[in-house]
Amino acid sequence: MTEYAGGRPMTRYIRRASAFCALLLMALLVNAARVQVVQSGAYDGNPANRRAAIARYQQPRGDILVGGAPVTGSMDTGEQLRYERTYRDGPLYAPVTGFASQLYGTALLEHAADEVLTGTDPMLSPFPLWHDVTRGQSRAGDVVTTLNRAAQQAAYKGLAGRKGAVAAIEPATGRVLALVSSPSYDPALLSGNGEAVASAWARLNHDPDKPMLNRAVRQTYPPGSTFKVVTAAAALDAGTVTDLDAPTRSPDPYRLPGTTTWLTNEGDGCADASLREAFEWSCNTVFAKLGVDVGVNGMSATARAFGFNDSELRIPFSVARSTFDTHVDRAQLALSSIGQYNTRATPLQMAMVAAAVANGGQLHPPYLVERTVRHSGETVSGSGAHPVQQVMRPSTAVQLKELMADVVREGTGTNAAIPGAVVGGKTGTAQHGVGNSGVPYAWFVSWGQADNEMEPRVAVAVVVEDASADRGEISGGGDAAPIARNVMRAVLGL
Repeated sequence: MTEYAGGRPMTRYIRRASAFCALLLMALLVNAARVQVVQSGAYDGNPANRRAAIARYQQPRGDILVGGAPVTGSMDTGEQLRYERTYRDGPLYAPVTGFASQLYGTALLEHAADEVLTGTDPMLSPFPLWHDVTRGQSRAGDVVTTLNRAAQQAAYKGLAGRKGAVAAIEPATGRVLALVSSPSYDPALLSGNGEAVASAWARLNHDPDKPMLNRAVRQTYPPGSTFKVVTAAAALDAGTVTDLDAPTRSPDPYRLPGTTTWLTNEGDGCADASLREAFEWSCNTVFAKLGVDVGVNGMSATARAFGFNDSELRIPFSVARSTFDTHVDRAQLALSSIGQYNTRATPLQMAMVAAAVANGGQLHPPYLVERTVRHSGETVSGSGAHPVQQVMRPSTAVQLKELMADVVREGTGTNAAIPGAVVGGKTGTAQHGVGNSGVPYAWFVSWGQADNEMEPRVAVAVVVEDASADRGEISGGGDAAPIARNVMRAVLGL
């Protein structure tokens, strides 16, 4: 046995040194595991760590497609954050795409589908489990939307820069065919990371016209007389009205219950009018009384079935909650039933109302993404199953279609008529502001069915905030109906 000068065996110290080295190695492994696993999130999220950002922009971003053609792209800048987002017809599709900015992140569809568009979705990999373990990045996928290019263009052209929005839905499926907000902006202004991007961000956010506000899904308005579709559905379903042509025993003017306030109409002939006449000429007194007769429970249930008070609607990005106040007295209920008081709705919500009527009383939740695909075109995921809501009795829907068709044929909505098609609609002029001093909002909701087709193929809602007519001349029929007509023509091919 080898010994050193003192006679103690050398092997003992070798064993101790080996054990100490093994302990150091174990400590290194534990520390590596702590850094890589336990603290990885903190390091990844550290602003000083640019590796994630560099990797994110190292390859072209996937595209958003409309009608089979991309409305987005990627530009190679040659910089460290290599690929920058580009947009084709940016202002036209901004309410759908949102933006993808190297400084300010993502919004709308760019945000909701970010994993697919950046290639980080495990389903894009041929081996999803391995991809999930390695947290790797596949080639970016594409998002195929449900939009109808012609309908989107017709809506955008119709608004012509005026404040407002258009939403169009396919009643039988819930596919969103058009989603336009005006005034709009070009998302390409926000794509990069330089001073010009920061300047554009500040300018857009301080613009009093709010071009970055998605008025179609993120802004709620008093729906005015377009809400009378909901009130009529509630009255027919509850049996409050059983005959469209029978007198409704409604006085003109109508005193709001429990108050000394009298509700009047814009025109004459509303006293004791039938539901058909009241709907055709938008009699406030009749529908206020009908709402009170149905009661808050019946009105609330019908509004909820149409989608009001739903805070979880996504298409796939979130939609602002449309509201019908369920804690009201009878006077407030009367005003709520004609789309005033606290009743508020997004244009998308009112398109859902028209779609439910057009589809026999069944409401398909709206959706904007048809499917996601790999770069090769292979489908990764579809739109999935969408539960159907029976909003009203089928017989009620038939009667409402008849009432809405009357409005366009000979009532306040004649500007929406289309040769070669049956069109149903409802006009609305919603007061707002202190003492109703604001310029009224012009509304129109409608559905369109070509003469040679069995069912309506499109439902539309239009709101115009700053209608060009004088205050006394503003009406949904005059300002909003022509826009809805052109959107329906685009979808129907007429």
